[in-house]
Amino acid sequence: MTFPAPFKSSPMAVQDDWVDYNGHMNVAYYVVLFDRCIDEAFMQIGLGPEYVKNRNASFFTVEMHVNYIRELPPKSPVFATLQFLAFDQKRVRTYLELFHAEENYLSASCEQLFLHVDMAARRTAPFPEDIAERLREAHSAHAVLPRPERAGRAITLGDRP
Repeated sequence: MTFPAPFKSSPMAVQDDWVDYNGHMNVAYYVVLFDRCIDEAFMQIGLGPEYVKNRNASFFTVEMHVNYIRELPPKSPVFATLQFLAFDQKRVRTYLELFHAEENYLSASCEQLFLHVDMAARRTAPFPEDIAERLREAHSAHAVLPRPERAGRAITLGDRP
């Protein structure tokens, strides 16, 4: 399998009904766009709807950190990229960026941690060897990319005013 580094989503756009009273895309829809990119990338790994149907297993997001960097106005054409940062026998860590497709500015970033889940037991389970091999290939392809500047960030403000 040849995996692009980074993975780039299909073209997408800000829908009119996603625009809030501030005149830009509402925060929730950034996650929708990131999720679409994740679905496309994970399908290349073999973790799409057929995987759930045939193997009764899936992956669940367990943690997410989104940085909103620059607004996206209505009808903006966009694309997202995904980089595999790490994985082990039951988890995958990714980093995504969302770009305005015409002006090429970074609008948001998202780091996510996924768990592989046995759907019958509703508990974590190791990836089957064929999926683990595809994850190794994707991770290897992405290992040549620089570490994203925003990866691993934490929200901080301090405990006291």
